[in-house]
Amino acid sequence: MATIGNMLKRSFSTNVAKHAIQNVTIIGGGLMGSGIAQVTAQAGQSVTLVDVSNEILKKSETAIQTSIARVAKKLHKDDPTAAKQLSEGVLSRIKYVHDTEKSVENADLIIEAIIENIEIKHKLFKVLDQAAPKNTLFASNTSSLSIAEIASVTKRKDKFGGLHFFNPVPVMKLLEVIRIPETCDETYNSMMAWGKSIGKTCITCKDTPGFVVNRLLVPYIAEAVRMLERGDASAEDIDTAMKLGAGYPMGPLELADYTGLDTGVFILEGWHKKFPDNPLFKPVELQKKLVEQGKLGRKSGEGFYKYSK
Repeated sequence: MATIGNMLKRSFSTNVAKHAIQNVTIIGGGLMGSGIAQVTAQAGQSVTLVDVSNEILKKSETAIQTSIARVAKKLHKDDPTAAKQLSEGVLSRIKYVHDTEKSVENADLIIEAIIENIEIKHKLFKVLDQAAPKNTLFASNTSSLSIAEIASVTKRKDKFGGLHFFNPVPVMKLLEVIRIPETCDETYNSMMAWGKSIGKTCITCKDTPGFVVNRLLVPYIAEAVRMLERGDASAEDIDTAMKLGAGYPMGPLELADYTGLDTGVFILEGWHKKFPDNPLFKPVELQKKLVEQGKLGRKSGEGFYKYSK
């Protein structure tokens, strides 16, 4: 807990004046988008969180208020006044809007965090390319799609990159910064500096399937499902083996349930379609059957395990 607290203190005390990026627009008010909005506002920057759904924006606002209150209480547990001032300061830097085009008029950086659908992302970035100032940087938080393919519909590929966060964003320290061949050094350096300004440890990766973490994690989970499918071991024993034998905090099947079995199927099918000769990307029938039955993991109440409501 002390480590997280120290991280958050550093995030709040960051001197953002050293960095060019001061106004950040985040498209997509879901779990990832609201998390990115929170850590950006914590770093003292102005944030505009955009979603077409008023219901999602209200949920985002409530989630951020709850999370910030928890952070403030942790940092100022003996000073309620200071905790309140901290919370109010962060919340005052976040705007919630529906108008995508207006939201980017003064943006230094736009981060897309919407559904993992290339056609929908293309439609969005075509609009953003026309509406945003010429110097605005574009980034996608995609976890599985090609950054180059997403950027292909824009006229600013030199100002395009990937900023892949991890859930929950306020706690997870890693940020993968992805550059495509067209990404210029100025854009890359600005994204790296911005990532550090919001308290993240940044690593760099080329535009490869899954980048670093998911490229290793998704095939690992898939092989665990194949072991279960073959009857090599039970789900409990597979997870126990990796937790106690490899020191992992969560077993692969527990992790699959946590992230969503449908998400895993979606990623593998997409990679398999693009790279059919790579055996690591072959979808697993057992996981597909569970998804077809509506067993998506924790969010549906059942996946490889059952969960109480």
